[in-house]
Amino acid sequence: MTEKLFYKDPYLREATAKVEKVEPAGNGRVKVLLDRTIFYPEGGGQPSDRGIIVGGGFRVLVEKVSGKKEIWHEGKLEGRLPEAGEEVRLILDWGWRYENMRQHTGQHILSAIIKGLYGAETTGFQIFENYNKIEIDYSGELTWEMINEIERKTNEAIWGDLPVEIEEYQYLPEDVVRILRKHVSKVHDRIRIVKIGTVDATPCGGTHVRSTREIGFLKILGFYRKSRKLWRIEFVAGNRALRALNGILSDYWEALDEMPNKNPPLVERIKELKGTIDKLEAEKDELRGGLWEWKGKYIQEKAEKIGDVKVATLIEEEPMKEAQGFAVKFVEKNPGTVLLVAGKNYVLFARNEGVNVSMRELFERVASKLGGKGGGTDNLARGKVDAEPEVILETAKDVLKELLDT
Repeated sequence: MTEKLFYKDPYLREATAKVEKVEPAGNGRVKVLLDRTIFYPEGGGQPSDRGIIVGGGFRVLVEKVSGKKEIWHEGKLEGRLPEAGEEVRLILDWGWRYENMRQHTGQHILSAIIKGLYGAETTGFQIFENYNKIEIDYSGELTWEMINEIERKTNEAIWGDLPVEIEEYQYLPEDVVRILRKHVSKVHDRIRIVKIGTVDATPCGGTHVRSTREIGFLKILGFYRKSRKLWRIEFVAGNRALRALNGILSDYWEALDEMPNKNPPLVERIKELKGTIDKLEAEKDELRGGLWEWKGKYIQEKAEKIGDVKVATLIEEEPMKEAQGFAVKFVEKNPGTVLLVAGKNYVLFARNEGVNVSMRELFERVASKLGGKGGGTDNLARGKVDAEPEVILETAKDVLKELLDT
């Protein structure tokens, strides 16, 4: 069993240990088992520690730590392979660990405040490099007003410089059970209870700061509903909160600099920009309508008759979405007409509803002759056919004639 120095002193940054086992992990990586460690293994939503294991003639750049009783350290090996029995020095990436401690302690307070205000239990928690998330069981509607109140009370507790105390129990006393935020059904060995002043008491296997003032402050970045009774809240604390806010402000000012009117607030500039875009879109629609009208007249004049059906063809440069919009309008306005369109990497066939030929069947027969795939309805079919536009259109006219003759 690996001795867990990170529980005895979570502020311990360096220590010595003895190698017990070494296993290859592929791609120049190894897994090392030590008799004791300062590296916290991944668990309970907190990521594993990072750092370096240094020995005579080798270093292991630790990126992943895992296990419960036996704790394995995995990372890139530089130098020779370590051997069992060797003494090594452990050097923790303290910046990474300390920020994770601040996030984890901040989450305890946040979850306690949410439960106190709204009775919502935290059902999930995870720390990421740039943000953290919790998931709460809450069937009501969360609003920004509620989130602001949660954040205010959380930071009041943080700034209250409350002691963070960790105690281990083999049997939980009744007075401790009564104050726990999370119910514990059974204690198998020993259980760690993290107490934060009178704000929170909960079982937890993670590492924590000594006092809430070390967290700095906590900022909720966003929230959204995941299911009928589950909400996700994303937040940051400590230096990561400052970094996140700086990123948001940088984005804000850069966005404002791109506006014709650079005066804040940004929301007013966005409303102005949306108004301009809406006006341009209306003008574009008007111009498109005029273009479609002239295009429709041109291809209708060049259309040829196959039986009682007028067949218009078009080799189109516009994307398929634009071509489909035109095709639908064109066949609506022209009774007894079929439009065959060959564009860049697509084919589109459309009919006026008075024409008794299925465009889906037309496309399937053309695709079977030339190769391709797609589908559609009796009124409109589209897809890709493996041939030049002129060949596609001529083949489609031949198949259409066959269908009309049957």
